Amino acid sequence: MSTNPGAAPLRGGDTVGRLAALTEVTERARTTKHEINERAQAAEDALFGGPGPVATAVRHGLAALAARWHGSRELVDHHTELGADPALFTDDLPEDPALRAAARHVDLLSVSPALAVREDVEGLTDAGWDTDAVVVVSQIAAFTSFQARVVHGLRLLEGQGQEHVAPPARTAPGRGRVKNASRRAANGGERPVEYTRELLSWTSWPPPVRTDDLTEEQAASFRGKTNGEYFRLLSRVPGVLAARTALDAAVFTSREGLPRAERELAATATSKVNDCVYCASVHARKAAQMADRPDDVQRLLDAVLERDADWRPTGTAPLAHGQEPRWAAVTEFAAALATTPSSATAAQVERLRGLGLSDLELTDLVFATSFFSWANRLMLTLGDPYWPGTADVAP
Repeated sequence: MSTNPGAAPLRGGDTVGRLAALTEVTERARTTKHEINERAQAAEDALFGGPGPVATAVRHGLAALAARWHGSRELVDHHTELGADPALFTDDLPEDPALRAAARHVDLLSVSPALAVREDVEGLTDAGWDTDAVVVVSQIAAFTSFQARVVHGLRLLEGQGQEHVAPPARTAPGRGRVKNASRRAANGGERPVEYTRELLSWTSWPPPVRTDDLTEEQAASFRGKTNGEYFRLLSRVPGVLAARTALDAAVFTSREGLPRAERELAATATSKVNDCVYCASVHARKAAQMADRPDDVQRLLDAVLERDADWRPTGTAPLAHGQEPRWAAVTEFAAALATTPSSATAAQVERLRGLGLSDLELTDLVFATSFFSWANRLMLTLGDPYWPGTADVAP
C-alpha cells in the first residue's frame, strides 16, 4: 500500500497563492491563517508528489481534466507544466480502457456527483484500478474542485475574474441519468432522500480499511475524527487525509475571522448546490445551533433548486429567500462559488463588503465553501448515507 509521501513545496510559494496572483492586502488576509495555506499545499504535495497507485502523469492529467470542467485555465496550465498526460484532458476520451474509466469517473465527480451510484466505483475496479487507486482518482477530482474555487474566490476579492477555459466537448456525464431514489443503502440501512438536520450515518461502497488493520500512519491521518467507514476508506491514502484533516480544523475551528455559524452556513449552502444530504445534515445542524436560528437554516434546507440534465442547479437564488441581508449575501456567494463552473461574481463580493465583511472574513468564506466542494464529492461518490441503527450489519 502506498503512503504517497509528500513532495517538496513548489518554488515560488504555495500553488493557490501563485495562481491567484494576490496583491499585498488580500495576501495579508490570506496568510493571517497561514495553517490553512500550508495544509492545502500539503494536500496537493501528498496527492501529486512521490510514488502511488496511479502514475504521476495520469494524476496530473486527471486534475487538468477536472480543472477544465471547473473552467480554471490557471489549474489546467499548472498541471500541464507538471507533466500531465495530454490524452486525459482533451475533448476525446482516452483509448486505454483503464484511463477511459478514470476519466469518466473524474467527469462524473466534477459535474454530477449527486448522480453517482455504486456501479460507477465498480466500473473503475472492473477496469483494473484497485481500491487505493479509486480513492486517489476520487481525491484528485474532489481536491481540484476545492483548488479551483479557492483560486477563483480569492481572485474575486481582488476584483479579478477567472482565466476561463472551455469544458471538454464530449457528452457531459449526467445525461440520461436520474438521481438514485433508493430507500436502501449498500449496507441495507434506510437511506434518507430528503434534507434533514437529524444525525445520519454513512457507509462506503469500496472496502474501507478494517479498524484492526489500520497502520499507525493511517490512524494518525484522521485522529480526532470518528472511526467510521468514511475516514477509514480515505486513510488508504494517509498523506492526503492527514493534510485534509488538519485543513478541515484550520478552516472551521479558528476563532478569528468569519463567525463559525456563517462558515457552517456556507457549508450547508454548498451541500445544497451539490445535493449532498449527508453533509447538509451535519452542517445545517451546526449552523442552527451556533447561530440559534433553526428556522432560517431550515428555510435553506427546504428550498428547492431546479436542475439541468447534469443535475447542476439552473439558479441558486431560492437558497437565500427569506434570509436577512447578511445571511442572504453569504448564502448567495457560497452557492454561486459552489456551482460548476463557478458563477460567483465580484459584485457579490462588493455586496458582502458593503455589509461589513472584512477581507479576513471573506477569505474564510471562500475556504469554507471550497472545502465542501471537496467534501461533498467524496461523500456523494464513494458511499451512501443511512439512518443510524437501520443497517443489516453493524459498521
